[in-house]
Amino acid sequence: MSASPSASSRGSRTGVWLIGARGSVATTVVAGCAAVTAGLNPPTGMVTETPDFAGTALPALSSLVFGGHDTVDCPLPKRAEALAAGGVLPHGLPSAVGAELAAADREIRPGGPLPGDTRDEETLIAAFAADITDFARRAGAERTVVVNVASTEPAPTGDALPASSLYAAAALRAGCPYVNFTPSTGLHHPALAAPAAVSGLPYAGRDGKTGQTLLRSVLGPMFTQRALAVRAWSGTNLLGGGDGAALADPAAAAAKNAGKERVLADTLGAPVEGEVHIDDVPALGDWKTAWDHIAFDGFLGARMILQTTWQGCDSSLAAPLVLDLARLVARAHQRGLSGPLGELGFFFKDPVGDGPSSLAEQYTELKRFAGRLADDAGADSAPDAPDAADAADEGGARR
Repeated sequence: MSASPSASSRGSRTGVWLIGARGSVATTVVAGCAAVTAGLNPPTGMVTETPDFAGTALPALSSLVFGGHDTVDCPLPKRAEALAAGGVLPHGLPSAVGAELAAADREIRPGGPLPGDTRDEETLIAAFAADITDFARRAGAERTVVVNVASTEPAPTGDALPASSLYAAAALRAGCPYVNFTPSTGLHHPALAAPAAVSGLPYAGRDGKTGQTLLRSVLGPMFTQRALAVRAWSGTNLLGGGDGAALADPAAAAAKNAGKERVLADTLGAPVEGEVHIDDVPALGDWKTAWDHIAFDGFLGARMILQTTWQGCDSSLAAPLVLDLARLVARAHQRGLSGPLGELGFFFKDPVGDGPSSLAEQYTELKRFAGRLADDAGADSAPDAPDAADAADEGGARR
């Protein structure tokens, strides 16, 4: 059920710093936020715009300002036009929200490390953190949430921080809450455990649950609750776009599949036979087909099969959740919450913290969390944590 875009009682701005800011998901986030704010489209798919989240004093969509890092230079307006041509964005929307796309594009800074970059980790982290704090000052943002929506990277094999962890460390350094919407390492790197613990910042992740795994988190508990024995659960993903190209790397695909398998093991009580195969089909663009084949036993050993097919647009499924998470984590930061936000497991395949794996149970936890955010919404008892600019001036969290 969709509701009207909520209004916040606060006139302050909230920054959303997107890692992978010129990708399909980020472009859809910026264009979608502008479209919903202007009343051009309803907030379909946004959990925070449903009645369960009324009164939580989340930042208004109109208060969000965007920037980010990326290693490509395609301007957001041009990227939006390509998405509209592919049916991801409504025709005419890129021109209707062209000013908002251009404003966000002006706040995108070069990411890295690029091939040939000789800067060490400390230099890169400091540069990325400075980009974030400078953005917060220019935008007049009371707080800024860093959200990783970049392409999946392989799991690290040594002590060096991968790019996703460099950005995560920069978020801590800048005093910003952090969300990892990808299966990449991010804050999960051992070298960042201590800085994250002492930062006083809330963080959430990882790997947004948008399609096949969303369905698995519903079906897995169904089999368990009906006492039906699952013998095997196999799947195939066909996808194109940047995600398809990134996941053509077997190491990146393995990182992606780890979260999918965790959902099954948690909801069924044990791992089952079968795996997920991911195939890059460039012709599909931003669209994905996910097929699952589930073999299970019924009464007296009767053998049965359930097959599901999910066809969807990754960017359209992910973008509203990114907006939800940015608002929820910003409000958690305002309320003085810190550490892993396990109550946001509803949004993720591989959530941080402790919590249930069933989607229904996760939603119950999410509603309880919304209640915590709503407590004393008119007069917060917890003082605001330092904003990004102040954190940088005071040294912020260090590696």
